[in-house]
Amino acid sequence: MSCCAPGSEDAAGLGVALPSDEEVTFAARDLGDGVRQVELSVPGVHCAACIQSIESTLRKLDAVETARVNLSTRRVSVRWRGASLPPVVSTLARLGYPPNLFDDPEVGKDGTLSELLRAVAVSGFAAGNIMLLSVSVWSGAEGATRDLFHWVSALIALPALAVAGRIYYRSAWSALRHGRMNMDVPIAIGVTMAYALSLYDTINSGAHAYFDGVVTLLFFLLIGRTLDHVMRDRARAAVAGLARLAPRGALVVAPDGSRDYLPVNEIEPGMNLLVAAGERIPVDSRVIDGTSDLDRSLVNGESTPNPVSPGAEIQAGTLNITGPITLEATAPASSSFLAEMMRLMEAAEGGRARYRRIADRVSQLYSPVVHLTALLAFLGWMAIDGDWHKAITIAIAVLIITCPCALGLAVPIVQVMAARRLFENGVMVRDGAAMERLAEVDIAVFDKTGTLTLGQARLTDAGSIEPTTLALAATLASHSRHPLSQAIATHRGVMPTVSFDTVAEIPGSGIEATRKGDVWRLGRADWAASGASETGTVLTQNGAVVASFTFEDRIRAGARETVAVLASTLGPVEMLSGDTPEACARIASALHLATYQAGLMPADKVARIRELAAQGRKVLMVGDGLNDAPALGAAHVSMAPATAADIGRNAADFVFLRESLTAVPLTLDVSRKAGRLIRQNIAIAIVYNMFAVPIALLGYVTPLIAAVAMSASSIVVIGNALRLGVAREAKKDERPTALQPSPEPAE
Repeated sequence: MSCCAPGSEDAAGLGVALPSDEEVTFAARDLGDGVRQVELSVPGVHCAACIQSIESTLRKLDAVETARVNLSTRRVSVRWRGASLPPVVSTLARLGYPPNLFDDPEVGKDGTLSELLRAVAVSGFAAGNIMLLSVSVWSGAEGATRDLFHWVSALIALPALAVAGRIYYRSAWSALRHGRMNMDVPIAIGVTMAYALSLYDTINSGAHAYFDGVVTLLFFLLIGRTLDHVMRDRARAAVAGLARLAPRGALVVAPDGSRDYLPVNEIEPGMNLLVAAGERIPVDSRVIDGTSDLDRSLVNGESTPNPVSPGAEIQAGTLNITGPITLEATAPASSSFLAEMMRLMEAAEGGRARYRRIADRVSQLYSPVVHLTALLAFLGWMAIDGDWHKAITIAIAVLIITCPCALGLAVPIVQVMAARRLFENGVMVRDGAAMERLAEVDIAVFDKTGTLTLGQARLTDAGSIEPTTLALAATLASHSRHPLSQAIATHRGVMPTVSFDTVAEIPGSGIEATRKGDVWRLGRADWAASGASETGTVLTQNGAVVASFTFEDRIRAGARETVAVLASTLGPVEMLSGDTPEACARIASALHLATYQAGLMPADKVARIRELAAQGRKVLMVGDGLNDAPALGAAHVSMAPATAADIGRNAADFVFLRESLTAVPLTLDVSRKAGRLIRQNIAIAIVYNMFAVPIALLGYVTPLIAAVAMSASSIVVIGNALRLGVAREAKKDERPTALQPSPEPAE
């Protein structure tokens, strides 16, 4: 789409209260060695030109070391050296990008889409009515009748110009006032001059008026901008989602035994914290009392809970599942694991948001070239015959015929068609630019649990266990929410009918029950059995092992086909997992994966992605877990299943809704086809201008014909994009994950 100026005026123009330097300094983080960093919300950032303008200007300020803009979250991160804040806020406001702090209640409220839809409706209504009046003029209406129709058209076009054209006027004025040019400047000039010239001719009973060209031009331009806005402005909420995982505070136990609830930012290392079952760990801590099971999927991506006991180190954001525990804080909230995850996510998003879209790159030269061409047309015709009316009419025709409607539609219309086709095949597109990035990838990297597999434990050796014993174990297991217990309790064919006298769950260990004087235990072998050599999960009677249970994770449907297709098109596929080497080796062997890494932390996955990027590789990352969010953000492009954690889905560019992993190669194929159509559309727009501009310069095109030609080029571009929807590949036998069991045999 067009390279737009900020959608908002400066602070003075909007009456926005800018944050003070003291507020910004207070919100800054101390990075040590005299370096500080602050992040500000800049809602006016819309395109690559915005990024370049902000970054280049801020970097010129004294003491500023780095300035980076994140287009997807519309944030600017500034790092400087020294105690005092450089004039960052005033500089951003002067550029036309008034910043806010993130706790500003107005941040995130965006009425741009509503404004665009109103503008499209008004301009479309006006264009239709003026065209009806123009038909009469074209049919030969003359004299007073023609003048009346021109006056009515002028009255209809005026509110359309005010409502629909306001978007371009505001953008153009903001750019000019701050010493910049953008593609909206020639649009604003063209429609204004065309309306003014038409009004002049109407007042003087001229034979021609071009009100229809003015509103038609705005209508087509606004359609392109609206489509582009819909694709661009699906804001990622991954970082905000990570922040929501952090508790607001915790119950602090004082040395005298009293308890007080403190906000998480006031918790300091050395404080004792009481965390109940069902609560998340507020800061990095060490267990000093109690046992429990923790959901550490945020850390290692594995669905199996981990037992903890006194002395265990646990990370912020992990979930306490079964029992209350007392912790000793080992780090403040700002230095804990969850805060580091958020920093990794923001740094990764910031790097990927610097990707410049094809249309942005192509459109950079548009504004200066068009202005120069229109000016030369005016000066040339004035020099030829001195007729200012004819010269200005030709200049207006040049401005209109070169308006970037076809270029503006070239990218978003293809992306909308591609998104629709992917949706029909169960894939949601979060960002249109992601399709451009996906078409460029040359290596695929997968998480294991929940991605290549379903992340659901399944009992595998039930046939070797006596039915009565299995029913007894299922009865015990039904008293626990532990995933392995649920796998036993819900196993097919098991009818838990055995009754127990007492049943109690021992957090971090298992379930203990009594029946007719016997003690039954279901859980970890080192707890349930007396001196037994077994490992894993067992059922014991009075300390003697009665049955052992083995579990497996089911391979996701389509995983083998997907790995094979990607290996043939992109090369060897990698697997990155936080699981054990043994578990990873089994899945790698089943899927014929040559390369895998096990036991990885989130930062390790990010490091591998960055290592590949440093080698010049463009990585497709497919993952699902909370711990995959930074890696998904660090990759060139990313995908996640609908069953993924909220953070994983929010961090991904694509989300596939069906169980089958074949959505990955399908999305790659559609994205590559979309890329080809985008390049074709841009070529069409360029060729159109190559032929149209010389004709307009020679004086053979009126503003009306220019608007019609511009509209025709837009229709050609739309028609070319519609080709993407011709071949539909939706499979009728595929249903949403919740309704379709996996046909893939277990490994």
